[in-house]
Amino acid sequence: MTENVCTQCGNKHIVINRKYNGQKLCSHCFKESIEKQVLKTIKKQKLITKNDKVLVGLSGGKDSVALLKILNILKEKNIIELEAVTIDEGIGGYREEGVRIAKQTAEKLGVKHHIVSFKDKYNFTIDDIMEYQKTVDKPQHACTYCGVFRRQIFNQVAREIKATKLATGHNLDDETQSIMMNYLEGNINNMVRIGYKTESSDERFTQKIKPLRKIPEKEIGLYVVESGFEVHFDGCPYAHESFRMEIGDFIRDATLKHPTIMYSTLNGFEKIRPAIKEQYLKQQTGKPNGTCKKCGEPASQDICKACKFLEEIQQQLGV
Repeated sequence: MTENVCTQCGNKHIVINRKYNGQKLCSHCFKESIEKQVLKTIKKQKLITKNDKVLVGLSGGKDSVALLKILNILKEKNIIELEAVTIDEGIGGYREEGVRIAKQTAEKLGVKHHIVSFKDKYNFTIDDIMEYQKTVDKPQHACTYCGVFRRQIFNQVAREIKATKLATGHNLDDETQSIMMNYLEGNINNMVRIGYKTESSDERFTQKIKPLRKIPEKEIGLYVVESGFEVHFDGCPYAHESFRMEIGDFIRDATLKHPTIMYSTLNGFEKIRPAIKEQYLKQQTGKPNGTCKKCGEPASQDICKACKFLEEIQQQLGV
């Protein structure tokens, strides 16, 4: 029988048994392994360079809290500048707690923190939008609107503070879900954009990076708990209706019998991505480095998607 001790230091108090690689780790060795893996990813993929100013999208959830804590290691070594932004979409009974924890986390780490609300910026909330959607024959999903407006805010704040990188807490589960979703939907152009960092010829877009991309979701949760950070574990009340949630359930079920499946999905995709990218990005339409005629933000069409949604929502809600 295999001895139930930490495979790194021999400690008898194990917090995780990694079935995908056979490691059993105590709290100290586990936290150290997560930090080493993330910092290794940053170095190998050239996600951050010295003197970068990194803006972290901080929701107050486990992924963004873990990301801020690990990037703070680089800040404390005077390698980077670090700030955080929290977006309050206006989801009653859910977002308030996340905003509170985000603010508390930033204060604890001494990181400058920005909070932007949909209500202040657009004069409506996601709850307002979804209340109206109940009255139409073919309602749109909350994620459709939320994603567009969040991306706009992230890019605007990053530009305002002169950030050179925008870091998000996408984990291994998120990435494998995105790969499978876009493949099943036949959305190859979106599929080839999945990666450690975004690539854009338009300097008005702050490069987005994903340092947690190789870390499983459950390990990130354990990391923040073992690190003594409070996090918002509740999921978005609108997410249960999404296709992503269905794919996530499928992947979690498959992982029970095949512990390495998420890693093999990600690694396999990375091998074929260059070939897919070369073939399908040739078919892109729209204007690279274009500008929205209404808001002046970068856009591939004359009117960006955010402005199209804004006009639609303002008419619907009378705001």
